[in-house]
Amino acid sequence: MLKLPEQLPKQVKIVEVAPRDGLQNEKAVISTQTKIALIDQLADAGVSHIEAASFVSPKWVPQMADSTAVMQGITRFQGTRYSALTPNLQGFEAALAAGVDEVVIFTAASEAFTQKNINCSIAQSVVRFEGVVRAAQAAGLTVRGSISCCLGCPYQGDVPAADVVRVVSSLKDLGCDEIDIADTIGVGTAEQVKRVYAALDNIFPLSKLSGHFHDTYGQALTNIYAALQCGVHIFHSSVAGLGGCPYALGATGNVATEDVLYLMQGLGIETGIDLAKVVKVGDFISQALGRSNQSRVGPALLARNARL
Repeated sequence: MLKLPEQLPKQVKIVEVAPRDGLQNEKAVISTQTKIALIDQLADAGVSHIEAASFVSPKWVPQMADSTAVMQGITRFQGTRYSALTPNLQGFEAALAAGVDEVVIFTAASEAFTQKNINCSIAQSVVRFEGVVRAAQAAGLTVRGSISCCLGCPYQGDVPAADVVRVVSSLKDLGCDEIDIADTIGVGTAEQVKRVYAALDNIFPLSKLSGHFHDTYGQALTNIYAALQCGVHIFHSSVAGLGGCPYALGATGNVATEDVLYLMQGLGIETGIDLAKVVKVGDFISQALGRSNQSRVGPALLARNARL
Protein backbone atom coordinates (compact mmCIF):
# COMPACT_ATOMS: atom_id res chain seq x y z
CA MET A 1 0.00 0.00 0.00
CA LEU A 2 1.32 3.42 -1.00
CA LYS A 3 1.78 5.68 2.01
CA LEU A 4 0.21 9.01 1.09
CA PRO A 5 2.36 12.10 1.70
CA GLU A 6 1.34 14.34 4.56
CA GLN A 7 0.77 17.26 2.22
CA LEU A 8 0.29 17.95 -1.46
CA PRO A 9 3.26 19.08 -3.56
CA LYS A 10 4.07 22.79 -3.56
CA GLN A 11 4.70 22.85 -7.30
CA VAL A 12 3.69 20.75 -10.32
CA LYS A 13 4.84 20.49 -13.91
CA ILE A 14 2.16 20.84 -16.56
CA VAL A 15 2.90 19.25 -19.94
CA GLU A 16 0.73 20.92 -22.59
CA VAL A 17 -0.33 18.38 -25.23
CA ALA A 18 -2.83 20.33 -27.35
CA PRO A 19 -0.49 21.03 -30.30
CA ARG A 20 0.05 17.29 -30.80
CA ASP A 21 -2.42 15.09 -28.92
CA GLY A 22 -5.11 17.74 -29.13
CA LEU A 23 -4.90 18.57 -32.83
CA GLN A 24 -3.97 15.24 -34.39
CA ASN A 25 -7.55 13.96 -34.51
CA GLU A 26 -9.13 17.12 -35.90
CA LYS A 27 -10.77 16.45 -39.26
CA ALA A 28 -10.52 19.99 -40.63
CA VAL A 29 -7.23 21.14 -42.12
CA ILE A 30 -5.32 23.30 -39.64
CA SER A 31 -2.79 25.69 -41.08
CA THR A 32 0.84 25.55 -40.06
CA GLN A 33 0.62 29.18 -38.95
CA THR A 34 -2.27 28.38 -36.61
CA LYS A 35 -0.25 25.59 -35.01
CA ILE A 36 2.76 27.87 -34.63
CA ALA A 37 0.59 30.61 -33.09
CA LEU A 38 -0.89 28.09 -30.64
CA ILE A 39 2.52 26.90 -29.48
CA ASP A 40 3.94 30.42 -29.19
CA GLN A 41 0.95 31.67 -27.23
CA LEU A 42 1.21 28.75 -24.83
CA ALA A 43 4.90 29.41 -24.28
CA ASP A 44 4.18 33.11 -23.74
CA ALA A 45 1.65 32.12 -21.05
CA GLY A 46 4.45 30.40 -19.13
CA VAL A 47 3.96 26.81 -20.27
CA SER A 48 7.43 25.32 -19.94
CA HIS A 49 6.77 21.87 -21.45
CA ILE A 50 4.93 21.61 -24.78
CA GLU A 51 4.27 18.46 -26.80
CA ALA A 52 4.58 20.25 -30.10
CA ALA A 53 4.78 17.73 -32.91
CA SER A 54 4.65 14.14 -34.09
CA PHE A 55 7.10 12.69 -36.60
CA VAL A 56 4.96 9.79 -37.71
CA SER A 57 3.93 8.80 -41.22
CA PRO A 58 1.55 11.36 -42.77
CA LYS A 59 -0.37 8.35 -44.08
CA TRP A 60 -1.44 7.49 -40.54
CA VAL A 61 -1.60 10.98 -38.99
CA PRO A 62 -2.05 13.52 -41.83
CA GLN A 63 -2.71 16.35 -39.39
CA MET A 64 0.93 16.15 -38.24
CA ALA A 65 2.46 16.14 -41.73
CA ASP A 66 3.85 19.67 -41.28
CA SER A 67 5.66 18.98 -37.99
CA THR A 68 9.05 20.01 -39.38
CA ALA A 69 7.65 23.33 -40.64
CA VAL A 70 5.94 23.91 -37.29
CA MET A 71 9.13 23.29 -35.31
CA GLN A 72 11.09 25.54 -37.66
CA GLY A 73 8.51 28.31 -37.40
CA ILE A 74 7.99 28.58 -33.64
CA THR A 75 9.67 31.20 -31.48
CA ARG A 76 11.94 29.41 -29.03
CA PHE A 77 11.08 30.73 -25.60
CA GLN A 78 13.90 30.49 -23.07
CA GLY A 79 13.19 27.74 -20.55
CA THR A 80 10.54 26.05 -22.68
CA ARG A 81 11.08 22.43 -23.72
CA TYR A 82 9.50 21.14 -26.91
CA SER A 83 8.82 17.42 -27.32
CA ALA A 84 7.66 15.25 -30.21
CA LEU A 85 6.47 11.69 -30.82
CA THR A 86 9.07 9.57 -32.62
CA PRO A 87 7.83 6.07 -33.54
CA ASN A 88 11.04 4.94 -35.25
CA LEU A 89 14.58 6.03 -36.17
CA GLN A 90 13.38 7.87 -39.26
CA GLY A 91 10.99 9.88 -37.11
CA PHE A 92 13.72 10.46 -34.53
CA GLU A 93 16.13 11.79 -37.12
CA ALA A 94 13.49 14.18 -38.42
CA ALA A 95 12.72 15.33 -34.88
CA LEU A 96 16.39 15.82 -34.09
CA ALA A 97 16.89 17.88 -37.25
CA ALA A 98 13.86 19.97 -36.31
CA GLY A 99 15.38 20.80 -32.91
CA VAL A 100 13.18 19.01 -30.40
CA ASP A 101 14.33 18.84 -26.79
CA GLU A 102 12.65 15.57 -25.87
CA VAL A 103 11.43 12.52 -27.78
CA VAL A 104 8.35 10.52 -26.84
CA ILE A 105 7.92 6.81 -27.50
CA PHE A 106 4.58 5.13 -26.95
CA THR A 107 3.02 1.78 -26.14
CA ALA A 108 0.08 0.58 -24.06
CA ALA A 109 -0.74 -1.52 -21.01
CA SER A 110 -3.30 -3.41 -23.11
CA GLU A 111 -2.24 -6.00 -25.68
CA ALA A 112 -5.49 -5.49 -27.62
CA PHE A 113 -5.00 -1.73 -27.83
CA THR A 114 -1.36 -2.05 -28.86
CA GLN A 115 -2.33 -4.34 -31.73
CA LYS A 116 -5.02 -1.90 -32.89
CA ASN A 117 -2.90 1.20 -32.43
CA ILE A 118 0.57 0.21 -33.68
CA ASN A 119 -0.03 -3.30 -35.05
CA CYS A 120 2.26 -5.24 -32.75
CA SER A 121 2.47 -6.70 -29.25
CA ILE A 122 3.60 -4.70 -26.23
CA ALA A 123 6.91 -6.59 -26.15
CA GLN A 124 7.47 -5.95 -29.85
CA SER A 125 6.71 -2.25 -29.41
CA VAL A 126 9.36 -1.95 -26.70
CA VAL A 127 11.96 -3.70 -28.89
CA ARG A 128 11.10 -1.35 -31.76
CA PHE A 129 12.06 1.64 -29.63
CA GLU A 130 15.49 0.39 -28.53
CA GLY A 131 17.26 2.15 -31.40
CA VAL A 132 15.32 5.37 -30.86
CA VAL A 133 16.24 5.49 -27.17
CA ARG A 134 19.93 4.81 -27.85
CA ALA A 135 20.02 7.49 -30.54
CA ALA A 136 18.27 10.02 -28.30
CA GLN A 137 20.65 9.34 -25.44
CA ALA A 138 23.63 9.72 -27.76
CA ALA A 139 22.23 13.08 -28.90
CA GLY A 140 21.73 14.24 -25.31
CA LEU A 141 17.91 14.32 -25.53
CA THR A 142 15.59 13.13 -22.79
CA VAL A 143 13.21 10.27 -23.52
CA ARG A 144 9.63 10.06 -22.31
CA GLY A 145 7.71 6.83 -22.49
CA SER A 146 3.94 7.09 -22.80
CA ILE A 147 1.69 4.17 -21.80
CA SER A 148 -1.90 4.23 -23.07
CA CYS A 149 -4.88 2.50 -21.46
CA CYS A 150 -3.46 2.21 -17.94
CA LEU A 151 -6.92 2.41 -16.37
CA GLY A 152 -9.05 0.71 -19.00
CA CYS A 153 -9.13 -0.39 -22.64
CA PRO A 154 -11.91 -0.03 -25.24
CA TYR A 155 -11.25 -3.58 -26.44
CA GLN A 156 -10.35 -5.69 -23.42
CA GLY A 157 -12.06 -3.66 -20.69
CA ASP A 158 -10.28 -3.72 -17.33
CA VAL A 159 -6.50 -3.40 -17.28
CA PRO A 160 -4.87 -4.96 -14.18
CA ALA A 161 -2.33 -2.81 -12.33
CA ALA A 162 0.14 -5.68 -12.74
CA ASP A 163 0.05 -5.12 -16.51
CA VAL A 164 0.93 -1.45 -16.03
CA VAL A 165 3.79 -2.47 -13.74
CA ARG A 166 5.23 -4.79 -16.40
CA VAL A 167 5.21 -2.09 -19.06
CA VAL A 168 6.70 0.54 -16.75
CA SER A 169 9.46 -1.92 -15.85
CA SER A 170 10.18 -2.51 -19.54
CA LEU A 171 10.36 1.22 -20.30
CA LYS A 172 12.56 1.76 -17.26
CA ASP A 173 14.96 -0.93 -18.51
CA LEU A 174 14.85 0.68 -21.94
CA GLY A 175 16.15 3.93 -20.43
CA CYS A 176 13.15 6.26 -20.30
CA ASP A 177 13.69 9.34 -18.15
CA GLU A 178 9.98 9.93 -17.51
CA ILE A 179 6.91 7.72 -17.98
CA ASP A 180 3.32 8.78 -18.62
CA ILE A 181 0.48 6.87 -17.00
CA ALA A 182 -2.41 7.57 -19.38
CA ASP A 183 -6.14 7.00 -19.00
CA THR A 184 -6.63 7.16 -22.75
CA ILE A 185 -10.39 6.61 -22.76
CA GLY A 186 -11.17 8.44 -19.52
CA VAL A 187 -12.79 5.57 -17.61
CA GLY A 188 -10.56 5.63 -14.54
CA THR A 189 -11.64 6.46 -11.00
CA ALA A 190 -9.74 7.90 -8.05
CA GLU A 191 -9.36 4.54 -6.30
CA GLN A 192 -7.99 2.99 -9.50
CA VAL A 193 -5.51 5.82 -9.78
CA LYS A 194 -4.29 5.23 -6.24
CA ARG A 195 -3.99 1.46 -6.81
CA VAL A 196 -1.92 1.92 -9.96
CA TYR A 197 0.49 4.42 -8.43
CA ALA A 198 0.77 2.26 -5.30
CA ALA A 199 1.76 -0.67 -7.50
CA LEU A 200 4.39 1.50 -9.21
CA ASP A 201 5.82 3.05 -6.05
CA ASN A 202 8.86 0.75 -5.84
CA ILE A 203 9.20 0.27 -9.60
CA PHE A 204 9.88 3.78 -10.89
CA PRO A 205 10.28 7.09 -9.00
CA LEU A 206 6.90 8.77 -8.51
CA SER A 207 8.66 12.06 -9.21
CA LYS A 208 9.21 10.86 -12.79
CA LEU A 209 5.74 9.43 -13.39
CA SER A 210 3.06 11.65 -14.88
CA GLY A 211 -0.72 11.57 -14.97
CA HIS A 212 -2.39 11.87 -18.39
CA PHE A 213 -6.15 11.88 -17.87
CA HIS A 214 -9.04 12.18 -20.31
CA ASP A 215 -12.40 13.47 -19.15
CA THR A 216 -14.86 11.12 -20.89
CA TYR A 217 -16.64 10.26 -17.62
CA GLY A 218 -15.97 13.61 -15.95
CA GLN A 219 -13.38 12.14 -13.58
CA ALA A 220 -10.17 13.77 -14.80
CA LEU A 221 -9.84 16.45 -12.11
CA THR A 222 -10.81 13.96 -9.41
CA ASN A 223 -8.15 11.59 -10.72
CA ILE A 224 -5.57 14.37 -10.76
CA TYR A 225 -6.34 15.14 -7.13
CA ALA A 226 -5.97 11.45 -6.26
CA ALA A 227 -2.61 11.39 -8.07
CA LEU A 228 -1.51 14.50 -6.18
CA GLN A 229 -2.31 12.69 -2.95
CA CYS A 230 -0.04 9.86 -4.09
CA GLY A 231 2.87 12.26 -4.63
CA VAL A 232 2.63 12.67 -8.41
CA HIS A 233 3.50 16.17 -9.58
CA ILE A 234 3.62 15.94 -13.39
CA PHE A 235 0.35 16.24 -15.28
CA HIS A 236 -0.63 16.48 -18.93
CA SER A 237 -3.44 18.71 -20.12
CA SER A 238 -4.76 20.21 -23.33
CA VAL A 239 -5.91 23.79 -23.72
CA ALA A 240 -9.67 24.01 -24.41
CA GLY A 241 -9.86 20.26 -23.72
CA LEU A 242 -8.73 19.41 -27.25
CA GLY A 243 -8.10 15.80 -28.17
CA GLY A 244 -9.57 12.35 -28.13
CA CYS A 245 -8.70 8.83 -29.13
CA PRO A 246 -9.53 7.53 -32.64
CA TYR A 247 -9.45 3.94 -31.36
CA ALA A 248 -11.93 4.49 -28.52
CA LEU A 249 -15.51 5.37 -29.43
CA GLY A 250 -16.89 8.12 -27.23
CA ALA A 251 -13.53 9.03 -25.73
CA THR A 252 -13.50 12.79 -25.32
CA GLY A 253 -10.53 15.04 -25.03
CA ASN A 254 -7.77 15.47 -22.52
CA VAL A 255 -8.55 17.34 -19.35
CA ALA A 256 -8.53 21.06 -20.14
CA THR A 257 -5.45 23.02 -19.12
CA GLU A 258 -7.64 25.88 -17.89
CA ASP A 259 -9.46 23.53 -15.51
CA VAL A 260 -6.25 22.01 -14.19
CA LEU A 261 -4.72 25.44 -13.58
CA TYR A 262 -7.84 26.56 -11.71
CA LEU A 263 -7.63 23.45 -9.53
CA MET A 264 -3.96 24.03 -8.77
CA GLN A 265 -4.58 27.69 -8.06
CA GLY A 266 -7.28 26.75 -5.56
CA LEU A 267 -4.94 24.28 -3.86
CA GLY A 268 -2.14 26.83 -3.63
CA ILE A 269 0.10 24.75 -5.92
CA GLU A 270 2.49 26.65 -8.19
CA THR A 271 2.55 25.95 -11.94
CA GLY A 272 4.38 28.98 -13.29
CA ILE A 273 1.59 29.43 -15.84
CA ASP A 274 -0.66 32.47 -16.29
CA LEU A 275 -4.26 31.20 -16.20
CA ALA A 276 -5.69 34.38 -17.74
CA LYS A 277 -3.39 34.06 -20.75
CA VAL A 278 -4.21 30.37 -21.18
CA VAL A 279 -7.93 31.18 -21.17
CA LYS A 280 -7.29 33.50 -24.13
CA VAL A 281 -5.29 30.78 -25.88
CA GLY A 282 -8.19 28.37 -25.43
CA ASP A 283 -10.56 30.90 -26.93
CA PHE A 284 -8.18 31.52 -29.84
CA ILE A 285 -7.78 27.88 -30.83
CA SER A 286 -11.49 27.10 -30.34
CA GLN A 287 -12.42 29.91 -32.70
CA ALA A 288 -9.71 28.85 -35.16
CA LEU A 289 -11.15 25.33 -35.21
CA GLY A 290 -14.75 26.53 -35.31
CA ARG A 291 -15.71 24.39 -32.35
CA SER A 292 -16.91 24.91 -28.80
CA ASN A 293 -14.40 25.23 -26.00
CA GLN A 294 -14.46 22.02 -23.93
CA SER A 295 -12.97 23.67 -20.86
CA ARG A 296 -15.37 24.58 -18.06
CA VAL A 297 -13.17 27.27 -16.54
CA GLY A 298 -12.20 29.05 -19.77
CA PRO A 299 -15.66 30.07 -20.96
CA ALA A 300 -16.73 30.85 -17.38
CA LEU A 301 -13.85 33.27 -16.86
CA LEU A 302 -14.37 34.85 -20.27
CA ALA A 303 -18.06 35.41 -19.47
CA ARG A 304 -17.24 36.83 -16.05
CA ASN A 305 -14.64 39.19 -17.45
CA ALA A 306 -17.06 40.33 -20.15
CA ARG A 307 -19.49 41.46 -17.44
CA LEU A 308 -16.91 43.45 -15.51
